[in-house]
Amino acid sequence: MPIGVIYALVAYSIYSCGDAIIKGFGQSLSVFEIGFFVAVFSLLPALFAKPRGERWRDSFEMKRPLLVHLRSFSGVTSAILVTFAFTTIPFAEAYSLVFLMPFFITIMSALVLAEKVSVPRWLLLVLGFAGVLLVVRPGFRELEPGHLAALATAFFGATTNTVLRVIAGSERRVSLILVPALYVLVVNGVLMIPTFTMPTPTQFALLLASGAAIGIGHILLILATRNAEASQIAPFQYIQIVWAIVLGALFFAEFPDALAYIGLAIVILSGLLSLFRNGSATRIAGRFALYRARRPNSPTDITEVQGPEI
Repeated sequence: MPIGVIYALVAYSIYSCGDAIIKGFGQSLSVFEIGFFVAVFSLLPALFAKPRGERWRDSFEMKRPLLVHLRSFSGVTSAILVTFAFTTIPFAEAYSLVFLMPFFITIMSALVLAEKVSVPRWLLLVLGFAGVLLVVRPGFRELEPGHLAALATAFFGATTNTVLRVIAGSERRVSLILVPALYVLVVNGVLMIPTFTMPTPTQFALLLASGAAIGIGHILLILATRNAEASQIAPFQYIQIVWAIVLGALFFAEFPDALAYIGLAIVILSGLLSLFRNGSATRIAGRFALYRARRPNSPTDITEVQGPEI
């Protein structure tokens, strides 16, 4: 197994652990306060991601500022919504809805970027959507606001991805890292003020642990892209659904029923088949910012790791 794949496997597993810590807060802290502190502690990878020849002080010299700000807005929105989803609904259900992101990305690619989408790809996306319906079963149970938040996370995450594809080739990478990071910090920082509660030492330690987990995941994912092809790495993001089942059972007494397990299996299967069909066009889901890691012997010498994703 390539070392890059091992890095990816560990990275996605650590992401899930960080998400589980967020879920453990429940309603004890506001989603904005959780988002602010976790973002602060997870931004360390940006120090390692600044490309050579670019300067942080040039971050606001943008060629398409409206699109950069749109991407930043959609990114912080998806980050807030996914935090709310994690803290209010079962872990596996949140992940299954968030993993509808490829469905929205495909629709936006066809409508906004005028890309041709093959019939088999549409069928795989519909299959994944059917899997999510088996997990959530709308109409047969009462949906909670967290379910809608997770679905909206997929939509805004897809918006972030689509806008990024338009601007990534023209904007400085420092702009694509720093501007979204400032959005996350400023928006969460302002919105947490009315209900701010000083975290206890235990809560502060958990916030630090969650942010550190996500930050370490960033670093490992960068290392993964330097040592393996994107098509080798991307399938392992679905290990997060497996971790959601395990961690949900161990720490939150969440046990999906048989239909939910079938639905989750369908989500994973459709996602993997779609990734294998896309081959070298595969993209890797990251968190909060875009990193471009140089990988030896690559024709373009660039591999994208993008987010904010789950």
